Amino acid sequence: MVSAAEQLAANINWGAFGKAEELKKRIYFTLAALVIYRLGTYIPLPGIDPSVFEKSFTGNRQGVLELFNMFAGGAVQRMAIFALNIMPYISASIIIQMLTSVFPTLEALKKEGESGRKVINQYTRYLTVVLAAFQAYGISVGLEGQAGVVLEPGLFFRISTVLTLMGGTMFLMWLGEQITSRGIGNGSSLIIFAGIVAAFPSAIVNTLELGRQGAISTGLIIGVMVMSIGVVAFIVFMERAQRRVLITYPKRQQGNKIYEGQTSFLPLKLNTSGVIPPIFASSLLLLPVTIANFSQSQGGTGILAMVTTYLGHGRPLYMVAYVGLIVFFAFFYTAIVFNPTETADNLKKHGGFVPGIRPGERTAQYIDMILTRITVIGAAYLAVICLLPEMLISYAALPFYFGGTSLLIVVSVTMDTVAQIMGHLQAHQYEGLVKKSKLRGKRR
Repeated sequence: MVSAAEQLAANINWGAFGKAEELKKRIYFTLAALVIYRLGTYIPLPGIDPSVFEKSFTGNRQGVLELFNMFAGGAVQRMAIFALNIMPYISASIIIQMLTSVFPTLEALKKEGESGRKVINQYTRYLTVVLAAFQAYGISVGLEGQAGVVLEPGLFFRISTVLTLMGGTMFLMWLGEQITSRGIGNGSSLIIFAGIVAAFPSAIVNTLELGRQGAISTGLIIGVMVMSIGVVAFIVFMERAQRRVLITYPKRQQGNKIYEGQTSFLPLKLNTSGVIPPIFASSLLLLPVTIANFSQSQGGTGILAMVTTYLGHGRPLYMVAYVGLIVFFAFFYTAIVFNPTETADNLKKHGGFVPGIRPGERTAQYIDMILTRITVIGAAYLAVICLLPEMLISYAALPFYFGGTSLLIVVSVTMDTVAQIMGHLQAHQYEGLVKKSKLRGKRR
């Protein structure tokens, strides 16, 4: 079966790309914005010694810091002004989404359309400021606890750190919104995408260097490359996979005209939750390891040492907990972003129904049953994609950037961006045909 993206690509004249001036402006704007972001990841935080911090980071990089460093494109390792990246905004968006399904006031705002969406976006920005300030203060205290990192510890350093890191996050939030409105693709996703992709070349070079030194066999490197290609192809297939529910609309009469009944499909994605489950699962699992590593570096022992031993990468307990959290968040987040009852009510209002299923509550139960079944497959797919690279990382000491979460984000963002580019090309091609038909009409 040919996917919708393949059909769309087949119908587009790619030679029209050179004539699509609006699309080229959007692409250039997006690239310029991402270059600005990358430059900011190299500007160090005022009041610290970057070389001393990098040594401290290297000794504690097996925890959540390495995950955040991957998303931030190395900004955490350099303790740059964009060290928090856009993650507080992502976290705030997810929290607001969760609260929307709990509080009727927010749910009513969501149903108001564009005006309600603007209010919710404003709430998200306020929450981003709070989260960024809280995390920035924690970072300032943590930096002061590392010997030799902070040049002049004290209240002024904490205030300047909070303002700098919080300002960096707010700037990236604004930059992401500008990319979304004036560029191409989703701005927040592209910022994270740029951070991950920026580290790919060094990760590949390090892997090849390990092969040259004999630490990794040539066969293993070739096997990893083949596996990476296979994983990317599998991700593309699964992210495009849908379970389409047949919807029928009966005959309707407007005035003296009778319109025939129509049929359409309700597409249910196999992986409705996207990349959220692996990110949340990794963050929760790696946080205790990070705290334990810092505590050990300051002389802490006991239970924290056990945490590091049993929850490290490749450990059986880590693998089991990782899979369990991925499955939990896959179902949890799917239940938040997709409401079967609301979907069934909308179908009933517009006269649509599933053949053989009574409209209303029965339709909601039927959609919920299908969604539950495909989420089982989607959660299993996420667990396999994320678990396979983890085994390779622990077995062959491969770079962390080859993890399943990073590949999943890169492939998903690439597919979404390419789909938007193809949509713009198709719109440009359609506008060209309309103009040609008008010119022919005038000549006649």
